[in-house]
Amino acid sequence: MVFITTSIWLAIITLLAWGVHSIWEGLAKPKTLNVALLPGTLAAGLGRIVALLITGATIPDPPKGAPAKSPPPGPQPKMKVIGPILVALIPMLLLGFTLYVVVLRLGGPVVSHVPVDPLPKELPATLPAFWSQMRAVITLCEKTLDAVLSAEASPYRIALFVYLMISLTVRLAPMPGNLKGQLMAVAVLGGVAILGGTLTPVIEQRVVALWPLLCLVVGWLSLLLLASLFAKAVITSARSVIKWD
Repeated sequence: MVFITTSIWLAIITLLAWGVHSIWEGLAKPKTLNVALLPGTLAAGLGRIVALLITGATIPDPPKGAPAKSPPPGPQPKMKVIGPILVALIPMLLLGFTLYVVVLRLGGPVVSHVPVDPLPKELPATLPAFWSQMRAVITLCEKTLDAVLSAEASPYRIALFVYLMISLTVRLAPMPGNLKGQLMAVAVLGGVAILGGTLTPVIEQRVVALWPLLCLVVGWLSLLLLASLFAKAVITSARSVIKWD
C-alpha cells in the first residue's frame, strides 16, 4: 500500500509544482524565471539533455505556415512512448537526489522542527478520511513555515536552504508539453517499486526512510502554491485598480 500512496503523492507533487510554475510564468518572463530558479533549471536541463541523448533526440521540422520569426521546435525523443517517460524520469530523479543532498547538508535545523510523519501512508477510504488528509496537508504547510522561522541556524544558511528548496521543488514541474510523460514516469516508478517490493523488503524500508523528505516537499509546494495564489490575486487586483484609474 505504501508504494501506491507514494506514487499518488508524487503525482500530487508534480501537479503542485506545475501549478506554482504556471502562476509564476504569468507574473514573470520565462527567461527571468529560468535565471531566478537557476540551480533547479540547471539540474532539470542536465537531466533532460541526458534523457534526450539516451533516447536519440531529433529536431522536427517547423509546422507549415508558421511565422518566419517563430522559435524552432525543440528536440524530441525518437521513442514515442518510452522517450517522454525517460525525458521526465531522469530530470525528476536528478532533482530528487539533489533535494536529498540539500536537505541532508543544509536542512537539519529546519527538518528537525517538521513532524516526522505528518501524512498518512494509507489512502483515504472514506469521505471523512479524505477531509482529514486535506487538513493534514494544511497543517503541514503551517508546520513547514514554522520550522523555517524557528530554525536555529545562521540566517545565511537558512536563506540558502530556502532558495535551493524553492528552486528545486518548483522545477519538479513537467517540461512544456510533457505532463503526460511525467505522470507516466511516476506510474512507472510506482510499478517498479511494487515489483521490487515483492522480491525484497529493502525497497519498502527505503521508501519509508524517504517519507519525511516526501512530506517536506508536499508541505513546501503546498505553501508555495498558497503564497503564489495570494500574490497573484494582489498583483492582479493592483493592476486592475491602476488601469481603472
